[in-house]
Amino acid sequence: MNTEHSLATPHLDVVVKGSGPALLLAHGAGGGIDGNFGLVLDDLARDHTLIGPHYPGAGGSPLATEPLDLDELADQLVASAVAAGQESFAVLGESLGSAVAVRIASRYPERVRALVLTAGFPVADPVLALAAQLIKTLAGAGQWRDMARLACLSCLSPTDLADIAAADLDALVTQTLAGMPPGTVDHFDLVSRVDVRADLGHLSAPTLVVAPTGDRLVLPQSSYRLAAGITGAKLIELPGAAHILNEADRTTWLRHVREFLGTLPAKSA
Repeated sequence: MNTEHSLATPHLDVVVKGSGPALLLAHGAGGGIDGNFGLVLDDLARDHTLIGPHYPGAGGSPLATEPLDLDELADQLVASAVAAGQESFAVLGESLGSAVAVRIASRYPERVRALVLTAGFPVADPVLALAAQLIKTLAGAGQWRDMARLACLSCLSPTDLADIAAADLDALVTQTLAGMPPGTVDHFDLVSRVDVRADLGHLSAPTLVVAPTGDRLVLPQSSYRLAAGITGAKLIELPGAAHILNEADRTTWLRHVREFLGTLPAKSA
């Protein structure tokens, strides 16, 4: 099925680094390329070309002037990759980025060589839907510091939080707040509207689904549903891992992702 769409004019701030087969990075809501992938960027760039567009209101991308649209965002990421000289690529999506990656593969199947979907969801599960609504409500009241507190509670594992001294909690919240881009509310508004369930059965790209089993923002069951809906998808669990992977879990993630990417056929000339 050829569903090629006319390429948009890219206007997102894009990180490009490395050389080799292309990896298009799709980050999560309230995140960014460094925030989501910073622990592995240098490693992956040793033998891959990384293209990391920032969603509106993240990195250097301007804030959106209207509600984000999943198709338009998918088109922008593809246009960014093509503008960087990459006609085909694997897509690494995290959280909201997993839904973006699925939509990219649905709209541009001939360009997508593989998918890696981490802490993803086809539609917001009840926990994520409640969190998205809380974030929008808190932002509407100007309570961004409380949004940061919610992020710490939702995105870190109990083990990671248990190791933080009570006196350092405020510093953690401050650090989290500093890392929240201006477009966070727009991103979570999109989270609350995403639904790619109908896309899943049409995907043909090799797919790796990574489920952090300790995720308290996106239920692991959401990753299981992604894997169940995509023919031939491989599911890997990260036992106890949180929504934001710590260094140890990210190292394990990297090993699995490299093993998966190593099974892909060589890119045709």
